[in-house]
Amino acid sequence: MRVEHRGPWLWEIPPDARPGMRVPGRIYADEGLFEAIRRDGSLEQVANAATLPGIVTASLAMPDIHQGYGLPVGGVVATDTADGVVSPGGVGYDINCGVRLARTDLLASEVKGRLDTLVEALGRAVPSGVGSRGRVAFSPREERGGLVLEGARFAARHGYGEADDLDRIESGGMLPGADPDAVSDKAYERGRGQLGTLGSGNHFLEVQEVETVLLPEVATALGLEQGRLTIMIHTGSRGFGHQVCTDALRTMPGAMRRHAITLPDRQLACAPVDSPEARAYLGAMRAAANFAFANRQCLAHFAREAVIHALGVSPRALGWALVYDLAHNIAKEETHEVEGRLRRVIVHRKGATRAFPPGHPELAPAYRAIGQPVLIPGDMGRSSYVLVGAPGAMAATFGSTCHGAGRLLSRTAAVRAARGRSIATELRARGIVARASGRDSLAEEMPEAYKDVQRVVEVVERAGLSRVVARLRPLGVVKG
Repeated sequence: MRVEHRGPWLWEIPPDARPGMRVPGRIYADEGLFEAIRRDGSLEQVANAATLPGIVTASLAMPDIHQGYGLPVGGVVATDTADGVVSPGGVGYDINCGVRLARTDLLASEVKGRLDTLVEALGRAVPSGVGSRGRVAFSPREERGGLVLEGARFAARHGYGEADDLDRIESGGMLPGADPDAVSDKAYERGRGQLGTLGSGNHFLEVQEVETVLLPEVATALGLEQGRLTIMIHTGSRGFGHQVCTDALRTMPGAMRRHAITLPDRQLACAPVDSPEARAYLGAMRAAANFAFANRQCLAHFAREAVIHALGVSPRALGWALVYDLAHNIAKEETHEVEGRLRRVIVHRKGATRAFPPGHPELAPAYRAIGQPVLIPGDMGRSSYVLVGAPGAMAATFGSTCHGAGRLLSRTAAVRAARGRSIATELRARGIVARASGRDSLAEEMPEAYKDVQRVVEVVERAGLSRVVARLRPLGVVKG
């Protein structure tokens, strides 16, 4: 694969590097991160995505890129709504996997002596692991007529969290255009009982401390103060979204044959935006995104209750408030400048985060002056980061930035590397209490399985995609 170094933080696969590429592939990384990127198949996937009909500007990849299904994790693709396509592989199976961060008035120093109690309480309150079942149950009529249409709004109206939370959730916690009838009975069946659960894999709930504030005025607007306790939740639409993706991938090949679309990778199976297959997928994908927004809304409610009971504090003393909730596996119709004019495009973000700059009209009033908050999780042993969107993202990446550290090792390789070790013991030696329901969960997600998140966020900041606001140090983690 021919790749040219275009600048300190930018690499490019020229459009003549392989037949069928309609636009270049662009990868944001420093030299060290790029060497790691070369070792898997993600560059091939960036080039493959550049062959999608209707793709505009470039096939993009963030510094946390690694090989995924179809589009690499860390990939961003925008297709024109007039003559482009929608690709479920450009969103992924875990639709609206995302991150929610809550801040408190508690000092982390006051809690460290009770971390074991707190992590155990959170683990009991927040079901995790494969096949975990939640405490939230709605009737089929409520699911179809409310939950998948209204997302976090529906959950808040039923007592899970506060209505004020909605102003601090991407898209207000609800994607319009969800179609309950486009969701299969099997997807509803798989999602039933999973609302209010973390799941497994890289999903987690983490207790953190605001370790360092780098942009004080922005941090103040977000309610973040050095030394305060925060709670971060990372999960998505669970089996509901997985089934929506599975169902759509079965219909896409027929649409491709009908419209004479050929691609180098069948995992990028797609359909024209105005086709019945694409309309059905987008309606079901938005329903799954709303399920995920509701899921994180419920989980945060349970986490807040657990902290109150475990630490014996009053709600007022806790001072719990949502900082932000965002999606990083989603396709959204947005307006962007392409070749000097405004165009409506479908932005596929697969393991990438929206990072709209200050003043963008889609931002909630609370954040319009500072830009969209961006939440970047670490790897259990290293810090997580809070950023805000910057103008460079709108010009270069359709208002997108990274979403995490990015894997270096597969789960199988990580388990093999951890053989004979106790990851929980190693984390405790670093002052981090870990609780996991799966036998290999901590090994699969150990710090060495991930890139250095500090280098990842340095790249997106220096490339002008987002600005670093604060660093959050892990204190305790609940894993599936």
